[in-house]
Amino acid sequence: MSKERSAEYRQHVEEATVFVSRSVGFVPRAAVVLGSGLGSVAEAIENPVVIPYGEIPHWPLSTAPGHKGRLVAGYLKGVPVVAMQGRLHYYEGYSMREITFPVRVFGGWGTEVFFATNASGGVHYGLLPGDLVLVVDHINLMGANPLFGPNEDDWGPRFPDMTLAYDKKLMALAEEVALRESVNLKRGVYIAFAGPSFETSAEIRMARVLGADLVGMSTVPEIIVARHMGMRILAVSCVANYAAGMTESPLTHQEVLDEMGRAADRLTRLVVGIVASLGEEGR
Repeated sequence: MSKERSAEYRQHVEEATVFVSRSVGFVPRAAVVLGSGLGSVAEAIENPVVIPYGEIPHWPLSTAPGHKGRLVAGYLKGVPVVAMQGRLHYYEGYSMREITFPVRVFGGWGTEVFFATNASGGVHYGLLPGDLVLVVDHINLMGANPLFGPNEDDWGPRFPDMTLAYDKKLMALAEEVALRESVNLKRGVYIAFAGPSFETSAEIRMARVLGADLVGMSTVPEIIVARHMGMRILAVSCVANYAAGMTESPLTHQEVLDEMGRAADRLTRLVVGIVASLGEEGR
């Protein structure tokens, strides 16, 4: 990306930030990204301000099934929050900078916590469809990085450290909430492929050798940009199915949506509990 296009991108981010800030009227403590079939979590938000993506200047539109494509801002147990009811994917044809555009807006808005959820395939043999997994690290096999091009130094450093991208205190908080809510929350490493084709059996065997427990087509670019902007990061994945080659059944996106629907109640309780606990943290 040239310096001219980078400057234009920054201007677009700033215009979108001003728009959502004025529309909502408060700064969210946390931004929650809701993955495939998980948009129902937004229904728990009180006093919601709903903004379709198409109304936000320069905001890319979500086209994936199970993603409504709107921002929902309001309160969860008194804590100001904004939820993306549908994310953007690299496989939709957007650039890495476009799919992470919302994360730049959240960072510029002053949002402290970036909380991603997603649907995934279970790579580890100990994971079952419906399991909720706390992402503790990731592997980027998408073939691109959203930080390519000129760096905006006031957004973040040229070479951001990813060693501790996932906030340890937030992970501990998530596990405390899971215990309190009787939600079984496991730990795992997420590996991201570009998609949209599901992975081959050989690719899943490779992922397992590399140390991955979960596989998906999103989230990692968002995490990289959230880390670049200095946000605290938490990610929870819901296992929608066994990864390729682990069963005789072909993989379908409908299977993903169906399993996410069954997990929505548990994930909603977990998300609400975690966000509510943010209000009790020392600031």
